[in-house]
Amino acid sequence: MEPSRSSAEATPPASPEPEPEVGDGPPPAPQTRSVVLVGLMGAGKTTVGRRLARALGLPFKDADGEIEVAAGRSVSEIFAERGEGEFRAGERRVIQRLLDGAPMVLATGGGAFMNADTRRLIRARAVSIWLRADLDVLAARCGRRNTRPLLQTGDPRQTLERLARERYPIYAEADLTVETSETPHDAAVAAILEALRRFEARTA
Repeated sequence: MEPSRSSAEATPPASPEPEPEVGDGPPPAPQTRSVVLVGLMGAGKTTVGRRLARALGLPFKDADGEIEVAAGRSVSEIFAERGEGEFRAGERRVIQRLLDGAPMVLATGGGAFMNADTRRLIRARAVSIWLRADLDVLAARCGRRNTRPLLQTGDPRQTLERLARERYPIYAEADLTVETSETPHDAAVAAILEALRRFEARTA
């Protein structure tokens, strides 16, 4: 007869459980309100927003793109020809039209949430999420594109610093804040989904 082995020899040690990833768990309940992404240019609202919309099974809209379609001009052309004031008025009308429809993920321009009427509209009809990123990251991302009207004159980094000082206290009024500095897009989406789960549980 073969000699008996100790329990330590007979049973190999169990493998450690894998660490759960951010956002693991059941998906959020179906959204009954739109999800609106706010933040400075370069924060990833459009790129992350598209992935978030797929994860939630919702359509995605980009407010700037919708404004360009409605006006038949690019955002830069609207700024140059009509000024920022008229652009913001048109922006508010477009966002209201979009939020009057079925739930969606909506990426807004960096200045949209600064308009008090637009903030009230978003607060009443959507869940707002501030995508916050480090200024160095924003400057690097924006440097790869020259289509940002507010960065066309002066030093772009100084402009971003000024905008951050002006806008961050207002962005902080959003329902949720998610960091997107050096985070891969899929990880940012997972963090947003987790934040939405907690928000819905808190407000249910």
